[in-house]
Amino acid sequence: MSQRVLTTESGAPVADNQNSATAGAGGPILLQDQHLLEKLARFNRERIPERVVHARGSGAYGYFEVTDDVTGFTRADFLSEVGRRTETFIRFSTVADSLGGADAVRDPRGFALKFYTSEGNYDLVGNNTPVFFIKDPVKFPDFIHSQKRDPFTGRQEPDNVWDFWANSPEATHQVTWLMGDRGIPASYRHMNGFGSHTYQWTNAAGEAFFVKYHFKTNQGVRSLSAEQAAEQVGKDANSHQTDLLQAIERGVNPSWTLYVQVMPAAEAADYRFNPFDVTKVWPHGDYPLQRVGRLVLDRNPDNVFAEVEQAAFSPNNFVPGIGPSPDKMLQGRLFAYADAQRYRLGINHTQLPVNAPRAAVVDNYGRDGLHATRYGSRQDKNYEPNSYAGPAQTGAALASPLAVHGWTGTHEAPLHAKDDDFFQAGELYRLMSADEKDRLVANIAGGLSQVTRDDVIEKNLAHFHAADADYGKRVEEAVRALRED
Repeated sequence: MSQRVLTTESGAPVADNQNSATAGAGGPILLQDQHLLEKLARFNRERIPERVVHARGSGAYGYFEVTDDVTGFTRADFLSEVGRRTETFIRFSTVADSLGGADAVRDPRGFALKFYTSEGNYDLVGNNTPVFFIKDPVKFPDFIHSQKRDPFTGRQEPDNVWDFWANSPEATHQVTWLMGDRGIPASYRHMNGFGSHTYQWTNAAGEAFFVKYHFKTNQGVRSLSAEQAAEQVGKDANSHQTDLLQAIERGVNPSWTLYVQVMPAAEAADYRFNPFDVTKVWPHGDYPLQRVGRLVLDRNPDNVFAEVEQAAFSPNNFVPGIGPSPDKMLQGRLFAYADAQRYRLGINHTQLPVNAPRAAVVDNYGRDGLHATRYGSRQDKNYEPNSYAGPAQTGAALASPLAVHGWTGTHEAPLHAKDDDFFQAGELYRLMSADEKDRLVANIAGGLSQVTRDDVIEKNLAHFHAADADYGKRVEEAVRALRED
């Protein structure tokens, strides 16, 4: 096989990649050494801003195969027939830490899935938990600031973490999830995924349904204790990345079964709690899981930066038959996710190979901007309407319209009969075994006991007492014991 020739960015062959050009054998480097200057300038620019959240991630390609008929609920083409396969890309991630953080830490995991459908890309951006800490996006920047490094100490501070939770009682359910046995997944392969939010499906007859997505791992759920996680981080800080990469390389392709809960749209208004509140789950007794298909991961990216770091997901990337709900956190993410990628990657990030549609043709009037590669032919116009046979609207909405009424303003969500910040956290606690409860209490007390302000501790204890009397009593006793040591 002939030797490949090293070239510059412009394609010119490189004569010497070991020595810089100098003025004589021992002289200073010459400004005319274009190869050296290009290498150094490129090196200085090889990093892009990391994600503020979900910075540390791993990804893989695969496919989604429909196994059950769901056409009664949605007209989405990629879900239209049993056996239909759609190429996918998934990005798993931790939430709070930076790009250089460890994998085996107590933190929610991102579960972001891109379907390359024939009707355009559909992004389902969720987590490995069915609920979240807050229910209104106006609180999201404050929440993340409380979990990230303190601007003065430069480290994550228990005072900040628990103070925010103390003043946000709706976080009690997610805190119970996070501090429980599933708070540290053993690997990305051994955790479930959830859409978390409520979404809308619309069928061919125009009937609307609200749905929640559940991806159940076929490898079985496996998690780490705090002690096991600390040991794992010491052995391999990239443990989840290593596991996913090696499993797929060995041909042990991880898979998940997708189920949905389906609520007829007409039932939402009178449901006993707000079905669009992301701090709550829908009990399976009310809306049983219905199987849809399976997700299989079978190919690793060739380049982590190009494909995992530059992968851009946005929950506003819908396809016909799927749309948003009034979930306030989802509504905020419809803007924030796409805007984050415009900042990180530029306005034309959708033209990058990992983000570009693969089974659909992009045809619109977007032009120019940094790194534009799609610009049409000489005859194409960049405005609409026009008289030159340019692309035109279909007039067919992706999903059913949502009814709105009332006065504009900053409103709290209307209360349903059983809306409560603590009941479901208590239900989760009461489902746990005795050993699970022991570990949950120890995990919470370990963090809460480090808080320096008594009033912040008391506020948090009140939340656990409100969720379940035994829950609150045991956490209070454990915190007291640790603070007296």
